[in-house]
Amino acid sequence: MTNRTPRDRVRTLRLLGALAGLSVALGACTYTGAEVVTTASVPYDYRQNHPIAVQEADTSIVVFVGQGRGGLSAAQRADVMGLARTWVREGTGAIVVDVPVDTPNARAAASTAQEIRATLAAGGVPARGVRLHRYRPDDPRTLATIRLSYPKISAVAGPCGLWPEDLGPSTLNKGYSENRPYHNFGCANQRNLAAMIDNPADLEQPRSETAAYTARRTEAFEKYRKGTSTATNYPESDKAKLSDTGK
Repeated sequence: MTNRTPRDRVRTLRLLGALAGLSVALGACTYTGAEVVTTASVPYDYRQNHPIAVQEADTSIVVFVGQGRGGLSAAQRADVMGLARTWVREGTGAIVVDVPVDTPNARAAASTAQEIRATLAAGGVPARGVRLHRYRPDDPRTLATIRLSYPKISAVAGPCGLWPEDLGPSTLNKGYSENRPYHNFGCANQRNLAAMIDNPADLEQPRSETAAYTARRTEAFEKYRKGTSTATNYPESDKAKLSDTGK
């Protein structure tokens, strides 16, 4: 073995120290460890998981027809007339009248379809806005119905009832360990809210203001000009009270 002098040992220690410092510096620059995820920072809102979408969807009514009598009853005529009014306001396509054929009530259904077309015309639907479509049901022995449908702009959400993961503790359920809501959470609420929206455009923009009630505004300005109270007096309101407490 070669004898090393104290000077050589000092030089070796300095070299090892320099290499150790360089390795620490390079390791700090190239660290690729696992990222720490905080539960509160995970964007998992039911409104994002089940968003309400605005799209074109069909709306329909069903007219039941017996075998021995054609035509519409009073209640059915009101339903068809109501469909005509809503089509004029919100329809984006023709009304399709599905009429059954080769069924026990086919003859009565054909007569009812003619009255339906006349009722729709009386409700403001033009002749080009109605299309007659004949169909054969799967079971010809059944009492087939007449269906009226048309497309319109609707707000929809879902589908609901999907359970891709377990609800309880499981190795397959990643959301359980991260304290996140299950997949189907909030879907029914979003779907019901979409069904209650009358005008889907309200989800995107506010409605324009309507004209002011000129007669009421003029009367209020006249009272203000005279210096009198602009509040409305209801002289009959006190007659329904059972107590004078608070006066």
